[in-house]
Amino acid sequence: MESPTQTAEQIESMTEFLVKHYSDQLRDISLSPDPKLHYPLFIEFAELVDDDPSLSRLVFSNPEQYLRQFDESAILAHKIALEHIKKFENKIGIEKRFIHVRIDTSGSPLERSSETFPSIGRVRVKHRGILLMLKGTVIRSGAVKMYEGERMYRCRKCKFMFPIFPELESINSIVKPPFCPSQRSKSCEGTNFDPVDDTVTRHDYQEIKIQENTQVLGVGVIPRSILVVLKDDLVDNVKAGDDVVVSGILTSKWSHDLKDVRCDLEPMLIGNHVRRTNELKSEIDISYQLIEKFKNFWSHFKDTPLKGRNAILRGICPQVFGLFTVKLAVALTLIGGVQHVDASGTKVRGESHLLLIGDPGTGKSQFLKFAAKLSNRAVITTGLGSTSAGLTVTAVKDGGEWMLEAGALVLADGGLCCIDEFDRSMTEHDRATIHEAMEQQSISVAKAGLVTTLSTKTIVFGATNPKGQYDPDQSLSVNTALSGPLLSRFDIVLVLLDTKNPEWDAVVSSHILAEVQIEEDRYVDDLTTIWPLPVLQRYIQFVKKNFRPVLSKEAEEIISSYYRPVFKKASPRREAR
Repeated sequence: MESPTQTAEQIESMTEFLVKHYSDQLRDISLSPDPKLHYPLFIEFAELVDDDPSLSRLVFSNPEQYLRQFDESAILAHKIALEHIKKFENKIGIEKRFIHVRIDTSGSPLERSSETFPSIGRVRVKHRGILLMLKGTVIRSGAVKMYEGERMYRCRKCKFMFPIFPELESINSIVKPPFCPSQRSKSCEGTNFDPVDDTVTRHDYQEIKIQENTQVLGVGVIPRSILVVLKDDLVDNVKAGDDVVVSGILTSKWSHDLKDVRCDLEPMLIGNHVRRTNELKSEIDISYQLIEKFKNFWSHFKDTPLKGRNAILRGICPQVFGLFTVKLAVALTLIGGVQHVDASGTKVRGESHLLLIGDPGTGKSQFLKFAAKLSNRAVITTGLGSTSAGLTVTAVKDGGEWMLEAGALVLADGGLCCIDEFDRSMTEHDRATIHEAMEQQSISVAKAGLVTTLSTKTIVFGATNPKGQYDPDQSLSVNTALSGPLLSRFDIVLVLLDTKNPEWDAVVSSHILAEVQIEEDRYVDDLTTIWPLPVLQRYIQFVKKNFRPVLSKEAEEIISSYYRPVFKKASPRREAR
């Protein structure tokens, strides 16, 4: 335990660090009008490492103690900023009581170590008590509550006043020390303490649950989740479906005492900083050398761009022979379009939806799985194991409180949601729940007294079998038993039929056998022949980020000519009526 002199020296060095590097934030806090709010002061851990390595090691190894000292130093630095504003700017700031230092670990050495940045499933006892970072998707977001924080107590014997902090591990209970903590030359050894009136600090409190990304898990691995506690300025900043990186202190939480039930410890992360990564979740690192390869590829095919397009399409689901139209549809769907917002604020979605209808054995599921590999954020589900709550959002009761838990479409926000066997074991009600998610790209929820709207800006890729033998003379709704409103939300609907042609079957079987022989040569550097999966992933992200399609005059005429005959045929009917 540090002596009072050492503690004072640490707080002084922390104060100097804050005044030196974060004077702008301190000035903004000082000029803010509300003195009762809890204000965050964001600092970069990488900057702390460069400025004071020994202090950064102490914060990492014992964050519970030194983050409290940092909060005290933030108040001292704030008072220095108040004096500076009054003296040099002739402005009067307002003194604040609650300032919390939030440590941003992005770009620091902590992010590059598996010991300090493990996956949620690899969190162990050895991570307890250090500054830990966890990355995941918010699957549950609780209501914001209020709890009593630290309170000042006075020793009856020596009248020494000291704070006592509640223990979140034991459901916010206050544990008094066994004897007086006054550090005098002659110890007091008092054991009776009284609370001091009007010294209670109250905090906002929220519990969320984050789950590790299913994209980084192997087959058969169950994604793990962990409880995260947010306090004060951190509450109500994230919602279900958000991708976050949380840094904080790992501890444990006792479960509620129930009769004849064993009391368990649940791991819990007390958050210090929350960084949303929604805007980064669909981005992949693309090197400058790879961009040059893309440019050289198209310069090679500048006179024959369709050959270049076909070379790219050969890399999409290479185990399926032919079907270039389907492969082109998959590529264009993943790339997407451009969102339009008119003067009234009405949005027209830019994401496209694709539906494959076909006989068994035509490769629909293969296209779904390969599309999920191409997307950096994807959720795969089947109609057999999906309900309306599983696709959208469900209300669950945890500890007497109702919470929202995100479904497949919410978890796929900003990415791709693949639904195989779209018609199998899904009721019409279950399929109708995704109407709003596909067109308005949001889900309106009113369950168990919880009324909110969640974002579902996702691409929906569905696959289904026809109802019996496909009849080309009948409409799609008759052949698939899917309603017209649901079919209208798919921008591309492709029908794959098994023509039962022996010659075609011989060609496909030869392709499958040849595919096995050339599998070991799949990763060739020449993009004019083979596009490997990692290169295709980066190319799709590169196109999405750097190109915006524009409707040309020729394309506008083709689209107009497609709909014009329908209107001409319909006009005599209106006249006959």
